[in-house]
Amino acid sequence: MLYAVHCLDHADALPRRLANYDAHKAYLATGAVKTVISGPLVAADGETMIGSLFVFSANTIEDVKAFNAGDPFHAADVWQSVSINPFLMRVDNRD
Repeated sequence: MLYAVHCLDHADALPRRLANYDAHKAYLATGAVKTVISGPLVAADGETMIGSLFVFSANTIEDVKAFNAGDPFHAADVWQSVSINPFLMRVDNRD
C-alpha cells in the first residue's frame, strides 16, 4: 500500500532542518519503509524549505508512523505537523 506523508515545519526549523539533512537522507535510504518519492516543500519563493512530502510503500500505516517517528527530522523537532494517509495512485507520468 502507498502512504502520503505531508509534514510542515515549525517557523524556526530551517537551521535544524539543514543541520540534520544528511542524517535524514541516510535514514530514508535505510529501506525500513520504501521511499517512492520524497522532497522538501518550499515557500512561494521556490527555494525556502518549509516542509516535507513523501510517498512511501509499506505494509501498514503503523509501519509508516514508526518510520516517520524514527526520522532525524522528527528527533530534531523540525516538523510542526505530520499527516499520514493511505494513497491510491491513479496516474504516474514519470518516465
